[in-house]
Amino acid sequence: MGLLLVAALCAAVYAVLRRHDRRMLRNGVALTAALFFGVLGVVDVVTRRFPALEVLVAGVVVLAPVALLVLAGFLVANGVRMFRREGRSLGNMLSLVAGAGVLVFLVGAVLLLRDGSPVATAVLVLALAVAGYVGVVFVVFLVAALGYGRACFPEQVDAVVVLGAGLAAGEVTPLLRSRLDRGIAVFRRSEAAGRTPVVIPSGGKGEDEPRAEATAMAEYLVANGVPAALVHPEDRSRNTEENLRFSRAVQQAAGASGRTLVVTNDYHVMRAAMLARDTGGDAQVVGAPTARYYVPSAFLREFAAVVVLHRWGHAAALLVLVVVWATLVAVSFHGS
Repeated sequence: MGLLLVAALCAAVYAVLRRHDRRMLRNGVALTAALFFGVLGVVDVVTRRFPALEVLVAGVVVLAPVALLVLAGFLVANGVRMFRREGRSLGNMLSLVAGAGVLVFLVGAVLLLRDGSPVATAVLVLALAVAGYVGVVFVVFLVAALGYGRACFPEQVDAVVVLGAGLAAGEVTPLLRSRLDRGIAVFRRSEAAGRTPVVIPSGGKGEDEPRAEATAMAEYLVANGVPAALVHPEDRSRNTEENLRFSRAVQQAAGASGRTLVVTNDYHVMRAAMLARDTGGDAQVVGAPTARYYVPSAFLREFAAVVVLHRWGHAAALLVLVVVWATLVAVSFHGS
C-alpha cells in the first residue's frame, strides 16, 4: 500500500502543477512518477494476493531485451518508410538512426556480458546508466506531451495562430493542411460560441521556397471560408520561437488581446507550448492529426529539440552520473 500512497501523492502534485501551468515539462515528471509507483503498487498488491503471478511478472522482466529488439526493428522499418516517402534528411531518418542505436546497444551489452572482465562490467554499468537516463527523460517528455495534448481548452478565443510547416512548390502540403483545417475548425467553433477570432497564419519564406508560408496559408484559409478581413499573416518567422513571438506582435496590432490558441501538429504540441510559455505569452496549443508513419521520427525530433533547450541541465545530470560511476569503479578496483 505504501507504493500506492506514493503514487497518489505524485498524482496530487501533478494536479497542482497542471493547474498552475499545464505547459511545463515538470508536469510530466510528476505524472510519470505517479504512473510508475501506481503500476508497482498494483503489481505488489496483486502478487501478494496471488503469489503464482510472480512468475508472470518475472517473465515480463526477462523479456525486456526482446521488447527492445522489437522496438529497434519497428524503428528501423519506420525509418526506411520515412526515407522512401519523405526523402533523405536527418529529421526524416531519426527513427532509423534510433533503431540502429538500440541494436548497437544490445549487441554491445551482449559482448560486454560475455567478456565478463571488471573493465567490461564497469563499461556496461555506465552504458546502462546513461541509456536509462535517456530513456527516463524520453518517457517524461512523452507522458508530458500526451497529457498536455489531451487537455480541454475554452471554445471562445480571440486569436487563432496556425504555425507554418513548409511548402511544396509554393503550395500547402498535407501536413500543413491538417494544421490549417484544425485552425479553421477552432475558428468556427469559437464563432459559433459567440466570439469571432482573428486568424494568424505564421511562417516566413524558406531558402527553398518561392514565397512565404504565411501567404500560401492565408490563401487556403480564405478559400475555405475564413473572411479575408480576419486573416492577418505573419511572414517573417523562421522557427517556432519566432512564430510565437512575431505572431503576438501581429495579434496586438490587430487589437485582438485575450485568449490565444496556437495550432500545430500533435507531435509538436508540447515543445510549442513550452516555447509559448518561455516567450512570455499565455497561449495554449492544440494539435492537428498527423499521418501515423510520420509520428515516430517527428516525435524523436521534438524530443531532441527539447533536450537541446535544456542541454545544460542534462549535461550536469550526466556529469553527476559519470562522477558517481567513476567513484564506485575506483572504490571497487581499490578494494580488490
